[in-house]
Amino acid sequence: MRQEVRFCTTQDGIRIAYAACGKDRPLVWIAHWLTHVEYDCESPVWCHWVRELSNQHTLIRYDERGCGLSDRNVGKSSLAEWLIDLETVVDALGLEEFDLLGTCQGGTIAVAYAAKHPERVRRLVLYVAYARGRLLQDRPPEQVELDGTMFNMIKFGWGQNNPAFRHVFTTLFMPDAHEEQMNWFNDLQKITIAPDEAAQFLYNSVILDVSEDARKISCPALVMHCTGDAMVHLHDGKELASLIPGARFVQLDSNNHILMEDEPAWTRFMDELSDFLNRSNGNGKSGTLVNDFFCLTPREGDVLDLIAQGKSNAQIAEQLFISPQTVRNHITNIFSKLQVQRRAEVIVRARDAGFGHSN
Repeated sequence: MRQEVRFCTTQDGIRIAYAACGKDRPLVWIAHWLTHVEYDCESPVWCHWVRELSNQHTLIRYDERGCGLSDRNVGKSSLAEWLIDLETVVDALGLEEFDLLGTCQGGTIAVAYAAKHPERVRRLVLYVAYARGRLLQDRPPEQVELDGTMFNMIKFGWGQNNPAFRHVFTTLFMPDAHEEQMNWFNDLQKITIAPDEAAQFLYNSVILDVSEDARKISCPALVMHCTGDAMVHLHDGKELASLIPGARFVQLDSNNHILMEDEPAWTRFMDELSDFLNRSNGNGKSGTLVNDFFCLTPREGDVLDLIAQGKSNAQIAEQLFISPQTVRNHITNIFSKLQVQRRAEVIVRARDAGFGHSN
């Protein structure tokens, strides 16, 4: 899986890492509990998700503030800030319409975004998601006390070299995973986020309520949930599906919160998702393609901008302080990535995409 990692900056000054791989219609996968856009591609837990989802789509992923390659120690993180992260990534890519995938806490962000920007979301997929966090639900006192214990375990035990505390959460997330997968997830929890921020992140995720937003969803929606999920219970998925007008609900036979590649529920999940996303919306509109120019490196983008301004190779070399041979190499790569043969074609496409307007 070849992916491009880029950075964008939110309106409140937070640097967000995002990545894209695959081709064709864009599928934006909202950041969820503990993401790392590079590390996830190497993992035995998430690599099959990235691989399969990018086979049929241009898969867009990002690390929310405080996690992965994005800025750490960012202070406040809540639904408002998580929405800003998503909006910033989408705008950086120039996406006008796309499919949206929200998993777990990312599902609440997906619902809020789809309600706020109905013109941009073509189809909505929600997996092990919920409308109301468990601290807002009517629950027995012992369950509330158990949540408090979990928060303290994260805050005081998360950063230790001994993975015992983190293993508690790994077991809840993936009770049927094998040893390699569990060990990797133990390490991910330590690598991705600091203990204090992890505790605050979890707390903020279980006090979310997007029930009213769910009722406003106007795009087709698919809700899928695992029967034995210990992190987000099955009834939460059913409640969410009941709130979204016309949503289809699919029950997956798994005890895992994160589906493993070797379990039948994973095949069912991919079949349902592919069938759902490959349909048109009834008006012949199957979704816009992702910005073709995202595959270019930042330097190739600089060269393309000058080409679109009508600069010659010699002028580009002089302005960018690089050799003419390096310019020619960049242009060869640009032609290959954009699958064009002539400079005039590159100029037309680049100007249509907004390049070259500084001249």
